[in-house]
Amino acid sequence: MSALKIKKGSSKHSAYNLRPTFSDVQERHTLAVLVDNEPGVLARVIGLFSGRGYNIESLTVAEVDHTGHLSRITIVTTGTPQVIEQIKAQLGRIVPVHEVHDLTVEGHAVERELALFKVAGQGEKRVEALRLADIFRANVVDSTLESFVFQITGSPEKIDAFAELMRPLGLIEMARTGIAALSRGAE
Repeated sequence: MSALKIKKGSSKHSAYNLRPTFSDVQERHTLAVLVDNEPGVLARVIGLFSGRGYNIESLTVAEVDHTGHLSRITIVTTGTPQVIEQIKAQLGRIVPVHEVHDLTVEGHAVERELALFKVAGQGEKRVEALRLADIFRANVVDSTLESFVFQITGSPEKIDAFAELMRPLGLIEMARTGIAALSRGAE
């Protein structure tokens, strides 16, 4: 009878609850990865994500040191804290990777994105699109009698907000560069 009491009693006595509990809260992280600028490096980095089923929300790549042949890959991904740590550790083990920085953890970072929006409209919708573009500090980079192409830079949230406002005014198409990010401060 006492064995039955333990079995039905509080679950904190169960051997199944002895394993560590991992947070299942998804977090968004921005990673900056400094790599050799050579063929196949980006494929290896992306292969790490796809091979393990990790999602990439944003990806930008550009050469940052021409003489040293180094490129910077900025990746925005989501996962539990344990998954993010695993991603960073696995990135660090890829041979052409020199540095891996988690800008989300290391302190405040500046994140910016560039986007182009093609908006078609006439009359009041056209005037409203121009008014909103002025408020968001978007530039008109192409104009026809039927449409505009706006260029806007800013945080991903700003880009999303501009897109939402342009949809009812005739948003036809948009292109986004992905996030470029740098940590703030002297280091």
